[in-house]
Amino acid sequence: MGLHIGSVAPDFEQDSTQGRIQFHAWAANRWVILFSHPADYTPVCTTELGLVAKLRGQFEKRNAQPIALSVDPLESHLGWVKDIEDTQGVVLDYPILADPDQKVARLYDMVHPEVDAKITVRSVYFIDPNKKIRAIITYPPSAGRNFEEILRVLDSLALTDQHSVATPGNWRDGDDVVIVPSLKDPEVMKQKFPKGWKEVRPYLRVTPQPNR
Repeated sequence: MGLHIGSVAPDFEQDSTQGRIQFHAWAANRWVILFSHPADYTPVCTTELGLVAKLRGQFEKRNAQPIALSVDPLESHLGWVKDIEDTQGVVLDYPILADPDQKVARLYDMVHPEVDAKITVRSVYFIDPNKKIRAIITYPPSAGRNFEEILRVLDSLALTDQHSVATPGNWRDGDDVVIVPSLKDPEVMKQKFPKGWKEVRPYLRVTPQPNR
């Protein structure tokens, strides 16, 4: 059985560019974005890691902490960090896990032998403060990730945890949302959604984002 949405994120202890990490203790009560890279000194990964450094403030606003992984040794990571900082104009102030034996990569099913048994695919795990996996996105090694989408998913998860809504396709923070189908009591709905709602169909009820 692999990991799925709702699974407890496996704990591990591993070296990183910011020292030894005991994962659950390091995560504390924050959201965590764990994302993997095929190898060090690769062009797409270099741009991604730089982009995440530039977005650190956006993650912090969401009580979220990024942590990267590559299946190369720590010495290689430390040299690569210098390249990333030089080419991307950033300070890389979050950890990259060193995973030369693929222990963490295999624990999180990041190695897909049909693609390449020696490298990881570009997986992203969204892990909530209770250490539950809430979303998983997997890209092939060749496709760089859209980190604006990763922030968007974080916003959706935080919103829908607090309110009886779901976010429609292409939703962005501040857009209208939909009321979950399980909520049917009109009096409860009036309390939860004082701005009202539009019933397009009995199962499709649109309302302004409730925390705005």
